[in-house]
Amino acid sequence: MDELLTPLRNLSALPLSQKLVNVVDVLLVAYVIYRLLMIIRGTQALRVFAGVGVYLLVFAASAKLGLVTLAWILEKGIYLGPTALVILFFPELRAWIEAFVPQKLGFERLVNPKVDERMEARTVEEIVAAVAELAADRVGALIIIERVAPLDDYVSNGVQLSARVSAPLLESIFFENNPLHDGAAIIRGDTILAAACRLPLSESKHIDPHVHMRHRAAVGITESFDCISIVVSEERGTISIASEGNLNRLGSHATLRTILNRELRNIDEEADEARKVPNRRRRPRVVG
Repeated sequence: MDELLTPLRNLSALPLSQKLVNVVDVLLVAYVIYRLLMIIRGTQALRVFAGVGVYLLVFAASAKLGLVTLAWILEKGIYLGPTALVILFFPELRAWIEAFVPQKLGFERLVNPKVDERMEARTVEEIVAAVAELAADRVGALIIIERVAPLDDYVSNGVQLSARVSAPLLESIFFENNPLHDGAAIIRGDTILAAACRLPLSESKHIDPHVHMRHRAAVGITESFDCISIVVSEERGTISIASEGNLNRLGSHATLRTILNRELRNIDEEADEARKVPNRRRRPRVVG
């Protein structure tokens, strides 16, 4: 018991400034562990962590019980442990590091300021019209709109278009017999850069298990890049939108218009409507 209380007695003897430093240190470590647990929760990484724990328990037991050969083999495996963990946890480690810098800070603007192009009102209307028509006909579609981060790597793996955004063009891209309908169309500003682009699939366990690959691709690209994904379900004809790793089903294409105007053009339609309410003035009476 004295051995456990000795560190506490030593802490009480420290000056106040050092105590505050120790408290901050403990809080930072707790936050790092919390972020790590939140990232691996619901993923395969949690099972790997459990396997590592069992491995260490078997190693400790073999050394305690005098199983020399088994302990020797397990000890050699421990030397390769850090490298193996980096390989196994590479996606989780990448997401963990990226989580320390929120997407909305916009560091990409320092590298490529041209990607943050303001979208024209006409472009928003063309996208909404195309999505509404595709949903009504139950034609599956996946449209990615850049906001800050350039998606050049995914643009390069698709078919280059560099065409002005229009509803007929978007509808024809996702027409069933069109060879470009599989994959995503990527839009930057008022231009469709490419179609049939292959995107990473999200491995999140929090996504509705009934959604298919198109929806997982819509979420996957937004987990790593600051962009907006619009996805149309060919089975249900529903419209969904993904941003920052979250997928939300929309009630109508009118809601899509509101979101796009707010996120891409910094226009709050509800506030605009409130400002447009006319002041009713009484007409002067005409006597005659």
